[in-house]
Amino acid sequence: MLHTVNKSPFEKNSLHSCLRLSKPGANILLLEDGVYGALKGSDISEDIEASLADRGVYVLGPDLKARGIHDDRLIDGVQVVDYAGFVKLAVDAPRVQSWL
Repeated sequence: MLHTVNKSPFEKNSLHSCLRLSKPGANILLLEDGVYGALKGSDISEDIEASLADRGVYVLGPDLKARGIHDDRLIDGVQVVDYAGFVKLAVDAPRVQSWL
């Protein structure tokens, strides 16, 4: 399953809920303000790092760029994808769950 999170973890608890309820083998894509959840040293970074053990965590590159965030500020193991990568994640997943 592909989980998408578009809200900042500092405004809503969508990312926390996603990490808690997603199952091993799932992929999580952070987009729009959700990309803030992939930053090193944040309140949620330990949870993201732990989820990388059995889940794929991705961020949408154009949304990083739009917010002036460089790849070197991301948690190690988080992968940057472009729009084509987003489409591939969605097509390869049996279902997509959007966390609002």
